[in-house]
Amino acid sequence: MKNTMRAQLGQSVNLTPQLLQAIRLLQLTAPQLELEMRQALERNPLLETEEDEIGETDAESEAAIEAATVEAAAWDELPEPSFLAGGGTIGEDDATARIAAGESTDARVRLLEQLRLTWDDGELAMAVFWLDRCDDRGYLELDREALLAEGAAALDVAIDGLEAIRQRLLHGECPGLAAADPSECLRAQLAVLRPSAERTLALRIVREHLDALASQDHSALATALGVDGAQLRSAIALILSLRAHPLERDADEQTHVVPDVLVWRTGDGWRVGLSAGAMPKLRVSPHCEQALAGGGSDHTALRGLLDEARWLVRGIAMRNETLLKTAQVLVERQREFLERGEEALAPLTLKEVADAIGMHESTVSRITSGKYIQTPRGTFELKRLFAVRLEGATVGAAAVKAMVKRLIESEPTNAPLADDAIAGLLARQGVRIARRTVAKYRDQMSIAPANLRRTQPQARTMSGF
Repeated sequence: MKNTMRAQLGQSVNLTPQLLQAIRLLQLTAPQLELEMRQALERNPLLETEEDEIGETDAESEAAIEAATVEAAAWDELPEPSFLAGGGTIGEDDATARIAAGESTDARVRLLEQLRLTWDDGELAMAVFWLDRCDDRGYLELDREALLAEGAAALDVAIDGLEAIRQRLLHGECPGLAAADPSECLRAQLAVLRPSAERTLALRIVREHLDALASQDHSALATALGVDGAQLRSAIALILSLRAHPLERDADEQTHVVPDVLVWRTGDGWRVGLSAGAMPKLRVSPHCEQALAGGGSDHTALRGLLDEARWLVRGIAMRNETLLKTAQVLVERQREFLERGEEALAPLTLKEVADAIGMHESTVSRITSGKYIQTPRGTFELKRLFAVRLEGATVGAAAVKAMVKRLIESEPTNAPLADDAIAGLLARQGVRIARRTVAKYRDQMSIAPANLRRTQPQARTMSGF
Protein backbone atom coordinates (compact mmCIF):
# COMPACT_ATOMS: atom_id res chain seq x y z
CA MET A 1 0.00 0.00 0.00
CA LYS A 2 1.32 3.41 -0.95
CA ASN A 3 0.59 6.41 1.25
CA THR A 4 -0.10 9.66 -0.59
CA MET A 5 -0.92 13.20 0.44
CA ARG A 6 -3.28 15.45 -1.44
CA ALA A 7 -4.13 19.11 -0.86
CA GLN A 8 -7.79 20.06 -1.13
CA LEU A 9 -9.46 23.45 -0.84
CA GLY A 10 -12.92 23.87 0.62
CA GLN A 11 -15.19 26.38 2.30
CA SER A 12 -16.98 25.87 5.59
CA VAL A 13 -18.65 27.95 8.26
CA ASN A 14 -17.13 27.70 11.71
CA LEU A 15 -19.85 28.27 14.27
CA THR A 16 -18.50 29.65 17.52
CA PRO A 17 -20.52 29.12 20.70
CA GLN A 18 -21.34 32.83 20.68
CA LEU A 19 -22.66 32.70 17.13
CA LEU A 20 -24.71 29.60 17.89
CA GLN A 21 -26.25 31.43 20.82
CA ALA A 22 -27.05 34.46 18.65
CA ILE A 23 -28.78 32.26 16.07
CA ARG A 24 -30.84 30.53 18.74
CA LEU A 25 -31.90 33.90 20.20
CA LEU A 26 -32.90 35.05 16.73
CA GLN A 27 -35.45 32.25 16.44
CA LEU A 28 -37.06 32.73 19.87
CA THR A 29 -40.55 34.20 20.16
CA ALA A 30 -41.40 36.84 22.76
CA PRO A 31 -42.52 34.37 25.48
CA GLN A 32 -39.52 32.14 24.77
CA LEU A 33 -37.15 35.09 25.00
CA GLU A 34 -38.67 36.14 28.32
CA LEU A 35 -38.18 32.60 29.66
CA GLU A 36 -34.60 32.57 28.37
CA MET A 37 -33.92 35.83 30.17
CA ARG A 38 -35.33 34.55 33.46
CA GLN A 39 -33.20 31.42 33.26
CA ALA A 40 -30.10 33.47 32.48
CA LEU A 41 -30.74 35.71 35.49
CA GLU A 42 -30.97 32.66 37.74
CA ARG A 43 -27.85 31.08 36.25
CA ASN A 44 -25.56 34.12 35.98
CA PRO A 45 -25.22 36.48 38.98
CA LEU A 46 -23.52 39.11 36.82
CA LEU A 47 -26.74 39.82 34.89
CA GLU A 48 -29.48 42.15 36.05
CA THR A 49 -32.63 43.76 34.64
CA GLU A 50 -32.95 47.42 33.82
CA GLU A 51 -35.79 49.53 35.14
CA ASP A 52 -35.84 51.93 32.19
CA GLU A 53 -39.10 52.41 30.30
CA ILE A 54 -39.64 50.31 27.23
CA GLY A 55 -38.66 52.11 24.05
CA GLU A 56 -35.88 54.18 25.64
CA THR A 57 -32.52 53.51 24.01
CA ASP A 58 -29.43 54.26 26.10
CA ALA A 59 -25.75 54.35 25.17
CA GLU A 60 -25.13 50.90 26.60
CA SER A 61 -27.80 49.30 24.36
CA GLU A 62 -26.40 51.06 21.30
CA ALA A 63 -22.92 49.85 22.16
CA ALA A 64 -24.21 46.29 22.50
CA ILE A 65 -25.82 46.46 19.07
CA GLU A 66 -22.65 47.90 17.55
CA ALA A 67 -20.53 45.14 19.09
CA ALA A 68 -22.94 42.49 17.94
CA THR A 69 -22.76 43.56 14.30
CA VAL A 70 -19.22 42.19 14.18
CA GLU A 71 -20.82 38.72 14.12
CA ALA A 72 -23.50 39.63 11.56
CA ALA A 73 -21.37 38.76 8.54
CA ALA A 74 -20.75 35.22 9.74
CA TRP A 75 -24.41 34.94 10.70
CA ASP A 76 -25.55 35.74 7.17
CA GLU A 77 -23.18 33.17 5.67
CA LEU A 78 -24.90 30.29 7.45
CA PRO A 79 -26.69 27.65 5.37
CA GLU A 80 -30.22 28.76 4.65
CA PRO A 81 -32.92 26.75 6.46
CA SER A 82 -34.34 24.75 3.56
CA PHE A 83 -37.89 24.41 4.83
CA LEU A 84 -38.33 28.15 5.22
CA ALA A 85 -36.55 29.00 1.98
CA GLY A 86 -38.45 26.51 -0.15
CA GLY A 87 -35.66 24.34 -1.43
CA GLY A 88 -32.26 22.81 -0.94
CA THR A 89 -31.04 19.60 0.62
CA ILE A 90 -31.01 18.87 4.29
CA GLY A 91 -27.85 16.99 5.18
CA GLU A 92 -26.23 15.73 8.33
CA ASP A 93 -23.68 18.54 8.08
CA ASP A 94 -26.32 21.25 8.46
CA ALA A 95 -24.79 23.23 11.30
CA THR A 96 -28.02 24.97 12.22
CA ALA A 97 -29.61 21.60 12.96
CA ARG A 98 -27.28 21.22 15.93
CA ILE A 99 -28.44 24.42 17.61
CA ALA A 100 -30.02 23.69 20.96
CA ALA A 101 -33.54 25.08 20.95
CA GLY A 102 -37.05 24.26 22.04
CA GLU A 103 -39.32 22.18 19.84
CA SER A 104 -40.89 24.08 16.96
CA THR A 105 -44.56 24.94 17.14
CA ASP A 106 -44.91 24.15 13.42
CA ALA A 107 -45.94 20.53 12.90
CA ARG A 108 -44.26 20.50 9.50
CA VAL A 109 -40.90 21.40 11.04
CA ARG A 110 -41.30 18.72 13.71
CA LEU A 111 -42.12 16.17 11.01
CA LEU A 112 -38.97 17.06 9.07
CA GLU A 113 -36.90 16.51 12.20
CA GLN A 114 -38.36 13.01 12.49
CA LEU A 115 -37.84 12.23 8.80
CA ARG A 116 -34.21 13.33 9.04
CA LEU A 117 -33.49 10.16 11.04
CA THR A 118 -34.57 7.70 8.35
CA TRP A 119 -34.82 9.49 4.98
CA ASP A 120 -31.83 10.22 2.75
CA ASP A 121 -30.90 13.70 1.52
CA GLY A 122 -32.68 13.36 -1.83
CA GLU A 123 -35.92 12.24 -0.21
CA LEU A 124 -35.70 15.02 2.38
CA ALA A 125 -35.20 17.63 -0.33
CA MET A 126 -38.42 16.50 -2.02
CA ALA A 127 -40.25 16.39 1.32
CA VAL A 128 -39.11 19.96 1.99
CA PHE A 129 -40.47 21.00 -1.40
CA TRP A 130 -43.94 19.60 -0.64
CA LEU A 131 -44.14 20.85 2.96
CA ASP A 132 -43.01 24.32 1.95
CA ARG A 133 -45.94 24.42 -0.49
CA CYS A 134 -48.58 23.45 2.06
CA ASP A 135 -50.68 26.06 3.81
CA ASP A 136 -51.11 26.24 7.59
CA ARG A 137 -53.87 23.63 7.40
CA GLY A 138 -51.65 21.13 5.57
CA TYR A 139 -53.25 21.36 2.10
CA LEU A 140 -51.29 22.09 -1.08
CA GLU A 141 -51.47 25.80 -1.85
CA LEU A 142 -51.39 25.39 -5.65
CA ASP A 143 -52.55 22.85 -8.21
CA ARG A 144 -50.85 19.45 -7.78
CA GLU A 145 -49.91 19.07 -11.45
CA ALA A 146 -48.35 22.53 -11.54
CA LEU A 147 -46.37 21.79 -8.39
CA LEU A 148 -45.14 18.49 -9.81
CA ALA A 149 -43.81 20.27 -12.88
CA GLU A 150 -42.23 22.99 -10.77
CA GLY A 151 -40.62 20.56 -8.33
CA ALA A 152 -39.27 18.25 -11.02
CA ALA A 153 -37.57 21.19 -12.73
CA ALA A 154 -36.27 22.79 -9.53
CA LEU A 155 -34.91 19.60 -7.96
CA ASP A 156 -33.97 17.83 -11.22
CA VAL A 157 -35.94 14.71 -10.29
CA ALA A 158 -38.54 12.57 -12.02
CA ILE A 159 -42.19 13.54 -11.59
CA ASP A 160 -43.06 10.00 -10.49
CA GLY A 161 -40.44 10.11 -7.76
CA LEU A 162 -41.67 13.49 -6.53
CA GLU A 163 -45.26 12.25 -6.42
CA ALA A 164 -44.11 9.11 -4.56
CA ILE A 165 -42.67 11.32 -1.81
CA ARG A 166 -45.97 13.22 -1.59
CA GLN A 167 -47.79 9.93 -1.19
CA ARG A 168 -45.43 8.94 1.63
CA LEU A 169 -46.20 12.22 3.37
CA LEU A 170 -49.91 11.81 2.65
CA HIS A 171 -50.02 8.37 4.29
CA GLY A 172 -47.25 8.92 6.85
CA GLU A 173 -47.01 10.18 10.41
CA CYS A 174 -49.64 12.85 9.76
CA PRO A 175 -52.23 11.25 7.43
CA GLY A 176 -53.63 13.72 4.94
CA LEU A 177 -50.65 16.07 4.95
CA ALA A 178 -49.91 17.51 1.46
CA ALA A 179 -53.38 16.53 0.28
CA ALA A 180 -54.66 18.28 -2.83
CA ASP A 181 -58.25 18.55 -1.54
CA PRO A 182 -60.46 17.55 1.44
CA SER A 183 -61.49 14.28 -0.22
CA GLU A 184 -57.87 13.13 -0.53
CA CYS A 185 -57.19 14.20 3.06
CA LEU A 186 -60.11 12.18 4.41
CA ARG A 187 -59.26 9.14 2.28
CA ALA A 188 -55.71 9.13 3.65
CA GLN A 189 -57.01 9.18 7.22
CA LEU A 190 -59.47 6.39 6.51
CA ALA A 191 -56.74 4.28 4.87
CA VAL A 192 -54.85 3.91 8.16
CA LEU A 193 -57.90 2.65 10.06
CA ARG A 194 -58.72 -1.00 10.62
CA PRO A 195 -60.73 -2.52 7.71
CA SER A 196 -64.47 -2.62 8.40
CA ALA A 197 -67.81 -2.20 6.67
CA GLU A 198 -68.08 1.34 8.02
CA ARG A 199 -64.64 2.28 6.65
CA THR A 200 -65.43 0.84 3.22
CA LEU A 201 -68.67 2.82 3.04
CA ALA A 202 -66.97 5.96 4.35
CA LEU A 203 -64.33 5.70 1.62
CA ARG A 204 -67.07 5.54 -1.02
CA ILE A 205 -68.74 8.62 0.44
CA VAL A 206 -65.62 10.82 0.56
CA ARG A 207 -64.48 9.60 -2.86
CA GLU A 208 -67.76 9.90 -4.77
CA HIS A 209 -70.36 11.79 -2.71
CA LEU A 210 -68.57 14.40 -0.61
CA ASP A 211 -70.79 17.21 -1.96
CA ALA A 212 -73.91 15.25 -0.99
CA LEU A 213 -72.47 14.73 2.49
CA ALA A 214 -71.81 18.45 2.81
CA SER A 215 -75.40 19.26 1.82
CA GLN A 216 -76.59 16.85 4.55
CA ASP A 217 -79.08 15.20 2.17
CA HIS A 218 -78.88 11.81 3.90
CA SER A 219 -81.87 10.24 2.16
CA ALA A 220 -80.46 10.94 -1.31
CA LEU A 221 -77.05 9.76 -0.13
CA ALA A 222 -78.47 6.46 1.18
CA THR A 223 -80.32 5.90 -2.12
CA ALA A 224 -77.20 6.60 -4.18
CA LEU A 225 -75.14 4.21 -2.08
CA GLY A 226 -77.83 1.53 -1.79
CA VAL A 227 -77.57 1.25 2.02
CA ASP A 228 -80.00 1.67 4.88
CA GLY A 229 -80.08 4.52 7.38
CA ALA A 230 -78.20 2.70 10.14
CA GLN A 231 -75.27 1.84 7.87
CA LEU A 232 -75.14 5.40 6.55
CA ARG A 233 -75.17 6.91 10.04
CA SER A 234 -72.28 4.67 11.13
CA ALA A 235 -70.19 5.67 8.11
CA ILE A 236 -70.96 9.38 8.57
CA ALA A 237 -70.05 9.14 12.27
CA LEU A 238 -66.70 7.67 11.25
CA ILE A 239 -66.09 10.52 8.77
CA LEU A 240 -67.00 13.15 11.35
CA SER A 241 -64.43 11.66 13.74
CA LEU A 242 -61.67 12.53 11.26
CA ARG A 243 -59.79 15.82 11.05
CA ALA A 244 -61.27 18.32 8.62
CA HIS A 245 -57.74 19.54 7.89
CA PRO A 246 -54.42 17.64 7.94
CA LEU A 247 -52.96 20.01 10.52
CA GLU A 248 -55.12 21.17 13.40
CA ARG A 249 -54.35 22.88 16.68
CA ASP A 250 -54.41 20.56 19.69
CA ALA A 251 -57.32 21.09 22.07
CA ASP A 252 -54.98 21.84 24.97
CA GLU A 253 -52.68 24.07 22.95
CA GLN A 254 -52.41 27.69 24.01
CA THR A 255 -54.93 29.65 21.95
CA HIS A 256 -53.67 33.16 22.65
CA VAL A 257 -50.43 34.64 21.37
CA VAL A 258 -48.10 37.34 22.61
CA PRO A 259 -47.21 39.76 19.79
CA ASP A 260 -43.52 40.41 19.17
CA VAL A 261 -44.14 43.58 17.13
CA LEU A 262 -46.71 46.37 17.56
CA VAL A 263 -47.98 48.50 14.67
CA TRP A 264 -50.12 51.61 15.05
CA ARG A 265 -51.09 54.56 12.91
CA THR A 266 -50.35 58.19 13.70
CA GLY A 267 -50.78 61.44 11.83
CA ASP A 268 -47.36 60.94 10.26
CA GLY A 269 -48.05 57.40 9.05
CA TRP A 270 -47.48 53.91 10.37
CA ARG A 271 -45.24 53.36 13.40
CA VAL A 272 -43.55 50.10 14.36
CA GLY A 273 -42.19 49.07 17.74
CA LEU A 274 -41.25 45.97 19.68
CA SER A 275 -43.52 44.74 22.43
CA ALA A 276 -42.29 44.65 26.02
CA GLY A 277 -41.80 40.88 25.86
CA ALA A 278 -39.78 41.12 22.65
CA MET A 279 -37.41 43.78 24.04
CA PRO A 280 -36.26 42.69 27.53
CA LYS A 281 -34.00 45.13 29.34
CA LEU A 282 -31.05 43.00 30.38
CA ARG A 283 -27.56 44.24 31.18
CA VAL A 284 -24.30 43.27 32.81
CA SER A 285 -24.08 44.48 36.40
CA PRO A 286 -21.80 47.57 36.26
CA HIS A 287 -20.56 47.01 39.82
CA CYS A 288 -19.47 43.43 39.10
CA GLU A 289 -17.89 44.48 35.81
CA GLN A 290 -15.83 47.14 37.55
CA ALA A 291 -14.78 44.72 40.27
CA LEU A 292 -13.47 42.27 37.66
CA ALA A 293 -11.68 44.93 35.62
CA GLY A 294 -8.42 44.40 37.50
CA GLY A 295 -5.94 41.59 36.90
CA GLY A 296 -5.38 38.47 38.96
CA SER A 297 -6.15 34.80 38.57
CA ASP A 298 -8.57 34.50 41.48
CA HIS A 299 -11.55 35.52 39.38
CA THR A 300 -11.14 33.20 36.37
CA ALA A 301 -14.56 31.58 36.84
CA LEU A 302 -16.26 34.93 37.29
CA ARG A 303 -14.62 36.27 34.13
CA GLY A 304 -16.13 33.34 32.25
CA LEU A 305 -19.54 34.33 33.57
CA LEU A 306 -18.81 37.94 32.57
CA ASP A 307 -18.04 36.94 28.97
CA GLU A 308 -21.19 34.82 28.89
CA ALA A 309 -23.29 37.73 30.15
CA ARG A 310 -21.81 40.14 27.59
CA TRP A 311 -22.53 37.78 24.70
CA LEU A 312 -26.10 37.25 25.84
CA VAL A 313 -26.75 41.00 26.01
CA ARG A 314 -25.20 41.47 22.56
CA GLY A 315 -27.20 38.59 21.10
CA ILE A 316 -30.49 39.96 22.42
CA ALA A 317 -29.62 43.42 21.12
CA MET A 318 -28.86 42.07 17.65
CA ARG A 319 -32.00 39.94 17.66
CA ASN A 320 -34.22 42.91 18.56
CA GLU A 321 -32.52 45.19 16.06
CA THR A 322 -33.01 42.65 13.25
CA LEU A 323 -36.64 42.03 14.21
CA LEU A 324 -37.43 45.74 14.25
CA LYS A 325 -35.74 46.43 10.90
CA THR A 326 -37.51 43.49 9.28
CA ALA A 327 -40.91 44.53 10.66
CA GLN A 328 -40.40 48.11 9.46
CA VAL A 329 -39.76 46.91 5.90
CA LEU A 330 -42.77 44.58 6.00
CA VAL A 331 -45.08 47.35 7.21
CA GLU A 332 -43.72 49.78 4.65
CA ARG A 333 -44.24 47.32 1.77
CA GLN A 334 -47.71 46.26 2.99
CA ARG A 335 -49.19 49.65 3.88
CA GLU A 336 -52.02 49.12 1.40
CA PHE A 337 -52.91 45.86 3.15
CA LEU A 338 -53.04 47.57 6.55
CA GLU A 339 -55.27 50.31 5.15
CA ARG A 340 -57.53 48.39 2.76
CA GLY A 341 -57.42 44.72 3.75
CA GLU A 342 -56.58 41.33 2.24
CA GLU A 343 -57.19 42.29 -1.38
CA ALA A 344 -54.36 44.83 -1.19
CA LEU A 345 -51.75 42.33 0.06
CA ALA A 346 -48.83 42.87 -2.30
CA PRO A 347 -46.53 40.07 -3.50
CA LEU A 348 -43.41 40.04 -1.33
CA THR A 349 -40.55 37.55 -1.00
CA LEU A 350 -37.87 36.85 1.58
CA LYS A 351 -35.20 38.05 -0.85
CA GLU A 352 -36.84 41.44 -1.30
CA VAL A 353 -36.96 42.03 2.45
CA ALA A 354 -33.42 40.69 2.90
CA ASP A 355 -32.10 43.09 0.24
CA ALA A 356 -33.89 45.99 1.92
CA ILE A 357 -32.30 45.37 5.34
CA GLY A 358 -28.91 44.32 3.95
CA MET A 359 -28.97 40.76 5.28
CA HIS A 360 -29.30 37.22 3.97
CA GLU A 361 -32.61 35.50 3.23
CA SER A 362 -31.85 32.94 5.94
CA THR A 363 -31.75 35.71 8.54
CA VAL A 364 -35.16 36.98 7.45
CA SER A 365 -36.49 33.41 7.52
CA ARG A 366 -35.35 32.90 11.10
CA ILE A 367 -36.47 36.25 12.46
CA THR A 368 -39.99 35.96 11.00
CA SER A 369 -40.58 32.31 11.94
CA GLY A 370 -43.13 32.04 14.73
CA LYS A 371 -43.23 35.81 15.37
CA TYR A 372 -46.54 37.70 15.63
CA ILE A 373 -47.41 41.27 14.76
CA GLN A 374 -50.27 43.23 16.32
CA THR A 375 -51.97 45.64 13.91
CA PRO A 376 -55.31 47.49 13.73
CA ARG A 377 -56.42 44.61 11.48
CA GLY A 378 -55.66 41.99 14.11
CA THR A 379 -52.75 39.93 15.36
CA PHE A 380 -51.18 37.45 12.96
CA GLU A 381 -47.86 35.88 12.06
CA LEU A 382 -45.25 37.98 10.31
CA LYS A 383 -45.06 35.41 7.52
CA ARG A 384 -48.61 36.36 6.54
CA LEU A 385 -47.16 39.60 5.15
CA PHE A 386 -45.25 37.58 2.56
CA ALA A 387 -47.20 36.65 -0.56
CA VAL A 388 -46.38 34.61 -3.64
CA ARG A 389 -46.91 36.41 -6.92
CA LEU A 390 -49.33 34.57 -9.21
CA GLU A 391 -48.03 33.90 -12.69
CA GLY A 392 -49.22 36.58 -15.08
CA ALA A 393 -50.69 38.74 -12.30
CA THR A 394 -49.55 41.67 -10.21
CA VAL A 395 -51.17 40.38 -7.02
CA GLY A 396 -50.55 37.48 -4.68
CA ALA A 397 -52.54 34.35 -3.92
CA ALA A 398 -53.87 35.73 -0.62
CA ALA A 399 -55.25 38.82 -2.36
CA VAL A 400 -56.95 36.70 -5.03
CA LYS A 401 -58.51 34.49 -2.38
CA ALA A 402 -59.92 37.60 -0.69
CA MET A 403 -61.35 38.74 -4.03
CA VAL A 404 -63.04 35.38 -4.54
CA LYS A 405 -64.57 35.59 -1.06
CA ARG A 406 -65.84 39.13 -1.70
CA LEU A 407 -67.48 38.16 -5.00
CA ILE A 408 -69.24 35.20 -3.40
CA GLU A 409 -70.44 37.24 -0.43
CA SER A 410 -71.91 39.89 -2.74
CA GLU A 411 -73.52 37.51 -5.24
CA PRO A 412 -77.33 37.35 -5.64
CA THR A 413 -78.78 34.69 -3.37
CA ASN A 414 -80.99 33.36 -6.16
CA ALA A 415 -78.17 33.25 -8.72
CA PRO A 416 -74.84 32.26 -7.13
CA LEU A 417 -71.71 32.65 -9.21
CA ALA A 418 -70.14 29.55 -10.73
CA ASP A 419 -66.38 29.13 -10.55
CA ASP A 420 -65.87 30.01 -14.23
CA ALA A 421 -68.00 33.14 -13.79
CA ILE A 422 -65.84 34.23 -10.85
CA ALA A 423 -62.72 33.62 -12.95
CA GLY A 424 -64.23 35.81 -15.68
CA LEU A 425 -65.00 38.64 -13.25
CA LEU A 426 -61.47 38.52 -11.91
CA ALA A 427 -60.09 38.61 -15.46
CA ARG A 428 -61.90 41.92 -15.98
CA GLN A 429 -59.95 43.24 -13.00
CA GLY A 430 -56.67 42.12 -14.55
CA VAL A 431 -56.32 38.92 -12.51
CA ARG A 432 -56.29 35.91 -14.81
CA ILE A 433 -56.59 32.57 -13.03
CA ALA A 434 -58.03 29.21 -14.04
CA ARG A 435 -61.45 27.97 -12.96
CA ARG A 436 -59.84 25.14 -10.98
CA THR A 437 -57.84 27.73 -9.04
CA VAL A 438 -61.07 29.47 -8.06
CA ALA A 439 -62.48 26.11 -6.98
CA LYS A 440 -59.38 25.39 -4.91
CA TYR A 441 -59.55 28.76 -3.10
CA ARG A 442 -63.26 28.25 -2.52
CA ASP A 443 -62.63 24.84 -0.98
CA GLN A 444 -59.89 26.27 1.23
CA MET A 445 -62.37 28.80 2.59
CA SER A 446 -64.96 26.01 3.13
CA ILE A 447 -67.43 27.60 0.69
CA ALA A 448 -69.84 25.27 -1.08
CA PRO A 449 -70.15 25.09 -4.90
CA ALA A 450 -72.66 27.30 -6.71
CA ASN A 451 -75.31 24.57 -7.05
CA LEU A 452 -75.34 23.97 -3.29
CA ARG A 453 -75.40 27.68 -2.51
CA ARG A 454 -78.45 27.98 -4.74
CA THR A 455 -80.40 25.03 -3.39
CA GLN A 456 -79.60 25.61 0.27
CA PRO A 457 -78.89 29.32 0.83
CA GLN A 458 -79.02 28.84 4.60
CA ALA A 459 -75.92 26.64 4.41
CA ARG A 460 -73.62 28.65 2.19
CA THR A 461 -70.54 27.13 3.76
CA MET A 462 -69.59 23.50 3.99
CA SER A 463 -69.48 22.31 7.57
CA GLY A 464 -65.79 21.74 8.08
CA PHE A 465 -65.05 19.98 4.80
